[in-house]
Amino acid sequence: MISEQDIRRVAELANLALTEDEIVRMARDLSGILAHVDKLNELDTSNVAPMAQVLFEAEETATLREDREKPCLSNHDALANAPVAGAGYFKVPKVIER
Repeated sequence: MISEQDIRRVAELANLALTEDEIVRMARDLSGILAHVDKLNELDTSNVAPMAQVLFEAEETATLREDREKPCLSNHDALANAPVAGAGYFKVPKVIER
């Protein structure tokens, strides 16, 4: 069970401002998700081979594209549509204020 104190701490770390109603709802929802994960952990997967990618049955690589090397964008091209750029970088407003 996730406590409301845990939710407040995670929200603080994520710099989120949650209302009391949202804190209660998040605690309930996350507790429900963890209960489902616990239920999944009860399944016997000893005869299931580990998988790195879930594929459709159509073909072995049906959901994967061919891996091809391509040239990277130049710094000039990457910054061409930037609203504000300088010294070779994107310039963005400061967003962390505490």
